[in-house]
Amino acid sequence: MSSTLITNTMRMLRISSSIKWHMPTFAAVRRYAAPPKRFYKTTNVLCTDAGYEVTLDHRKLKTPNGALFTVKSEPLAIAVATEFDGQKDHIERSRMHISALCFTALDNPNKLTKLDMVNYLLNFVATDTVLFQYDDEKDLHELQRNEWDPLIAWFNQRFETNLQKTMNITPPQVSDEDKMKIAKHLQSYSLETLHGFIFAVDTLKSIVLACAVIDQKITVERAVALSRLEEEYQLKFWGRVEWAHDFSQEELQARLAAAVLFVHFNCSENFVKEKSIL
Repeated sequence: MSSTLITNTMRMLRISSSIKWHMPTFAAVRRYAAPPKRFYKTTNVLCTDAGYEVTLDHRKLKTPNGALFTVKSEPLAIAVATEFDGQKDHIERSRMHISALCFTALDNPNKLTKLDMVNYLLNFVATDTVLFQYDDEKDLHELQRNEWDPLIAWFNQRFETNLQKTMNITPPQVSDEDKMKIAKHLQSYSLETLHGFIFAVDTLKSIVLACAVIDQKITVERAVALSRLEEEYQLKFWGRVEWAHDFSQEELQARLAAAVLFVHFNCSENFVKEKSIL
């Protein structure tokens, strides 16, 4: 995993967590449960026989189900500790995407198997955002062709598939052979790592874009921009609500950055150890 990818994705997470959004005031305001106050001063990572743990002062971090937080990847444990250390007066769990991914992977609340997760991802192929293009608007179609088609071609070359785009609302036909090739690639990931892959696909609504950003073919910012291509095109005509659309974009970038880091950190368990030995 390149240092550039780590730097850029971590920057996306820091930007999202530091932005203070000023929402317009409405007559009626909904009240939600206040986030818990920060109860610890320092965070740390411990190396044990079982893996890496995170401590909040003298307390060991646990998952929502009460299990001891233990991961095999030191960089991943450091990322979680960094998220907790970055909290201010309150713990904003909704912005702690890497920690949330770890908790989901460790608790696996829905008891998903690897087959369940691979099938879930395969179902996205026929509804992939970049495969649905429209020629009723010339400028939009040209934009989609210039921006999306190269990535479809890259995906087909990378996985030896033959995905074809559709020009109407009818989903494209995906052959069983193509599904098997994509499934083979997904099966190469661990069960824990697939949680990050699903998070990326859910964020982008595209398995093509998710594979491209995880393979470092495109950046996080670029992937989010391409997933919002049609929306951004329409905003040129209808205008944008600055706080709303900017917030949505930053949130998508933060979610995707967390997913990419989660996948790569799970695939590089000994990243820090190997570097320190050299």
